[in-house]
Order: sequence, then structure tokens, then C-alpha cells
Amino acid sequence: MQVQFTRMEDGTSEELEYIVAQAQAYKQAHLVDSVLALLDAMKGETLGYRVDRYEHSLQTATRAHREGARVDLVVGALLHDVGDTIAPDNHSELAATILSPYLDAETTWVVRHHGVFQGYHYWDKLGLDRNSRDKYRDSPYFDTAAHFCAAWDQTAFDPSYDTLPLEFFEPMVREVFARPATGFGTD
Repeated sequence: MQVQFTRMEDGTSEELEYIVAQAQAYKQAHLVDSVLALLDAMKGETLGYRVDRYEHSLQTATRAHREGARVDLVVGALLHDVGDTIAPDNHSELAATILSPYLDAETTWVVRHHGVFQGYHYWDKLGLDRNSRDKYRDSPYFDTAAHFCAAWDQTAFDPSYDTLPLEFFEPMVREVFARPATGFGTD
């Protein structure tokens, strides 16, 4: 079937339901692979770190998993930097936007704000205010974000760390992205 309309407002209910069904099927078949491709795009260039951002992401997730974090936080740890290759100046926001329809509110908040929380561990060395995260002190997720960065994110640049492979995390990613998405008329 192909719809007859050229303007959305002219579509029939049947045509629009068909389009939505096609988009849902496409999403189910390709979304996880597309997100993992963003992760894969971080392989190679180290930017001066001792590991590339792909390894950094795997290390962050490995540390979260080994500490017994919930699936949402482990997947958030794995994918927290996926926006970095196309939006380095607001990568936290982009990653959170990609993940928010599938992750719980706490993990989405942590991913969205991890950039400023990560700054606590090094911004003072660049002449910046390492306590910038304090503006979020009243958030119920403040402590989770602080722990995320202190225990998992800022420590995940070690080339000798025994990092779990992507294949270990892929079932968790598929579990999270198999959930009904929020948004698109569901909020």
C-alpha cells in the first residue's frame, strides 16, 4: 500500500494508521542497531585519552553492572556519550533525548546532566567551577548522578581494565528498547 495524500492533513485514518504501523515495524527492526551504530562510531580516535570513547562507554557500563546497578542505569552508562560524535557540545542532552522514551526518569536525568556532574572531577583544573552541579542539589537524582560520575564515568579511561564486551550488554539494550516508548501522543 502507498498512501494517496501529499499533505498529512489530507490523510485518511486508514492511511495514517498504516504509516504509523510501518514506522513502528521499521523502528522495531532497526532502532537498536542504529543506536549501537552511534556507539560504534566512537571507536578509534582517543582524543588524547588512553582509551577511545567506545572503550570508555563499555568500561562505564561494566563498572555499573559489576556494582549491581539496575538495567536502566547499566544501559544509560553504556550509551551516555552516544551523542558525542555529532553533538560534542551538548552530547549529554542529545543522548538523553535519544534514550528518554525507553529509560526511567532517574536514568534519563542522570544521562542528561552527567556532563556537568563529570565536571566536578576536573573543571577546577581548567579554571571552571567544579561545583556547577550544585545548582541541581534539590533534585531527587542528584546523588545518583554524582555516584554515576564518581564511580563509573570518570574512572573509565583505563586501558588495563577488564571490560566486558558489547555482546554482554546487547541483550540489556534490546530489553530496554523493546519497551513501549513514551512520546508521540503517549504523554
